[in-house]
Amino acid sequence: MAEATKNKKLSGLKSRYKLVFLNEDTFEERATFHLRPLRIFVTIGITIILLIVLTILLIAFTGLREYIPGYPDVKMKRQLFTLMQRSDSMQLALNARDLYIDNIRNIVNGNFKTESLDKKPGTSAKAENVSKLKKSKEDSLLRNQIEGSDKFTLSANTTSSSGISSFLFFPPVKGMITNRFNAVSKHFGIDIAGSPNEAVKSTLDGTVILSNFTSETGWVIGIQHGNNLFSFYKHNSSLMKKTGDFVKAGEVIAIIGNSGELSTGPHLHFELWSNGSALDPQKYVAF
Repeated sequence: MAEATKNKKLSGLKSRYKLVFLNEDTFEERATFHLRPLRIFVTIGITIILLIVLTILLIAFTGLREYIPGYPDVKMKRQLFTLMQRSDSMQLALNARDLYIDNIRNIVNGNFKTESLDKKPGTSAKAENVSKLKKSKEDSLLRNQIEGSDKFTLSANTTSSSGISSFLFFPPVKGMITNRFNAVSKHFGIDIAGSPNEAVKSTLDGTVILSNFTSETGWVIGIQHGNNLFSFYKHNSSLMKKTGDFVKAGEVIAIIGNSGELSTGPHLHFELWSNGSALDPQKYVAF
């Protein structure tokens, strides 16, 4: 019985049907089609599959995919990757600059982090073992040679540091010096009285490494010069340069003022540093 029903369904799919288009008024046959249900289903299925494949090919290999909402754009992905690389490079450069500025501030403020070799584990034991060794004649000669070279190096460094006097310093402002350099009282610069709105100029060529406001010294600008020289200009009323700017000697960098809690009148507090040591500006600059 089941087989008969199954055969009947298959024969129904394979049966031939005639589709006739007639003129309603004259009943004239205009078109005739001979159809089979199985052929119709196969044709429709193949057509759907071809449409799906064609749609996938159009989306995958043409620019139509860019108009589909949510589909990633290749150009945009490349731009995002390039921007990410640039942002990473900028972040590394900013971190290096911040670290450099922090080191300069530590040098200026005298905040040095030094570690003694005696505190390292095992150093004292090694020193004791070395001290127990017998000194030979060759060892004494080598020791004298090394100590002599160290003395020569020290004197050479001293000579190079004294070469700062060969620089031609430009006076920041012209005026009366009201407070001189005094390292004992921790006044690491000189105070120069000036008229209001007088221009403050850079003493040498250099790069601005500090340009901000502090409660004690007001508007401050610091410039790094060659040969590890640094100059600082404090108590300004306004700053004309920002961090990272390159300035020439005699170029206007600020306006003299009376900013900061430590200021008692319109003046410029000028400091000059070399390798982390404060210098007396009057020995190098003609005010």
